[in-house]
Amino acid sequence: MRRLIITMLAATVIGLTGSCATHRLAQPAEPTQPAEQPTEQPDQPAEQPAEQPAEESAEPAQPTPEELVAKVVASMSLEEKLGAMIIAGVDGTKASAAARRMIERQHVGGVIFYGNNVKTPQSVAAYVNQLRAWNKSNKSPLLVTVDEEGGRVSRLPGLVKLPSGRAVGDTGDRSYAEEIGGLLGQASKSMGFNVDFAPVLDINSNPNNPVIGDRSYGATAKVVTSMGVAVMEGLKAEGVIPVVKHFPGHGDTSVDSHLELPVVNKSLAQLKSFEWVPFNSAIEKGADAVMIAHILFPKIDKSVPASLSRTIITDQLRGELGFKGVVMTDDLTMGAIAKNYGMGEAAVLTVKAGSDILLVAHKYENVDAILAALMNSVTRGEIAEERIDESVKRILMLKETYGLSDAKTPSVPDLSALNDDIRKAEARH
Repeated sequence: MRRLIITMLAATVIGLTGSCATHRLAQPAEPTQPAEQPTEQPDQPAEQPAEQPAEESAEPAQPTPEELVAKVVASMSLEEKLGAMIIAGVDGTKASAAARRMIERQHVGGVIFYGNNVKTPQSVAAYVNQLRAWNKSNKSPLLVTVDEEGGRVSRLPGLVKLPSGRAVGDTGDRSYAEEIGGLLGQASKSMGFNVDFAPVLDINSNPNNPVIGDRSYGATAKVVTSMGVAVMEGLKAEGVIPVVKHFPGHGDTSVDSHLELPVVNKSLAQLKSFEWVPFNSAIEKGADAVMIAHILFPKIDKSVPASLSRTIITDQLRGELGFKGVVMTDDLTMGAIAKNYGMGEAAVLTVKAGSDILLVAHKYENVDAILAALMNSVTRGEIAEERIDESVKRILMLKETYGLSDAKTPSVPDLSALNDDIRKAEARH
C-alpha cells in the first residue's frame, strides 16, 4: 500500500490506497449523533407497535478522487498550475540552488535525469531525495523521470544493460516483453524514478531511420503492438508510469528530430492503418501518458509539427483515438523545435494544441522563458485559465492513480538481486 499526500488549501490531507488503480480518498469520519430513544406510551393498545425513531440520515458521500483533485486545482495559484505542467532537466550530479529555485519558487511538477546526471546508484538516490525534500511545500509529489528503454538508451548506473527493443521483439515472446517491462520498472524504482519514457511504439519501417532503429520492437505493426504493449503493462505492474512514444509515429523518418525537423508525407489513412496501430492498442489497454513527436505531417497539418498541432493532439489523439490521459511533448529544446520556434512561442502553441506536460530538458533559462510566455498568454486571455486547469487536473489524477509520494528512496539501492533477474531473463532468450 502506498499513500499520496496532496496539500489542499492550508493543509488538507488526501490519503490514497492501493497501487495502480484509481484510489478512493480517505476522509475523516463525521461525528455521529446518538439516535433519539423512543418514549414509552403506556396507553397505547398492545397490538400497536411503539413509535419507531426516525431513520438516521445517511452518511455523506465520500468525495471522489476527481472531486478532491478539482479542489486542489481550485486552491492553486496560476504560477503553481503552470509550474505543474513542466518537466524540466537538471544540471550536474548534485542538487543545486538553481534546481531548488525551480522546484520551490517555480513549482515545476517534474524533473528528468539524463546520462550526465547519473554517476552511481547512491548519488542518483541522494539527488532524487534532495529534490523531493524541496518539493514538500508544493501541492503534489514530484514526477521523477528517466529515459530507460534498454539497449542503447540506458541511463541508470550500476545495472546490467537490458536488451534493446529489437532484441525483445525478435524473440516473439510476449511474456518475455512483459517481464522486461517489469524489470525496467524495478530498475527505475530502485533509484527513485516514478516515470519511464518507454516503451517506444514506433514501427521501424524505414531502414535509414537515424534515431529509432533498434529502439523499435520491429518493422511490423503486429510485432510492435504485441511487444510494446506488453512492456507497458510490465511497467504499470511495478507502479511506474510508462510513457508511450512518439505519437503519431517516428518510425518512417530519415531525419533525427534532435537535430532538425523531420517531414513525413503520409496521409491520415496511411497513419491509421499502420503507425497508429500500436498506439490505438496501448490506449485500449489503459495507456496513461503519450509523448508527441516533433515531426511535420504536411498532409495532416502543413503549418506546424505534431507536437504543436491541435489537429493531431486534440482532434485525432483525443478525439478519434479517445485518449483521456496525459499528453506530453518530446523535449522542446530539441533542434526540430529550437531551430524553428522560440521556446515561449512553442510552449504557447503546444498548450493551445492540447498538451498537458511540456518537457524542457535543458537549461534553466528555457524554463524561465516558457513560464513567462505562458503566464503572459493567460493574463492576456490568449489561453483561458480553464484550459490550464484541464491539464493540471489530468496531471494530478495521474499522480494520484499511481499513488505517488515524495517519500525517500533508499540511500544505497541494492541492485544485486535485480541484476541477477536481468541476467536470468536474458539467458532464457
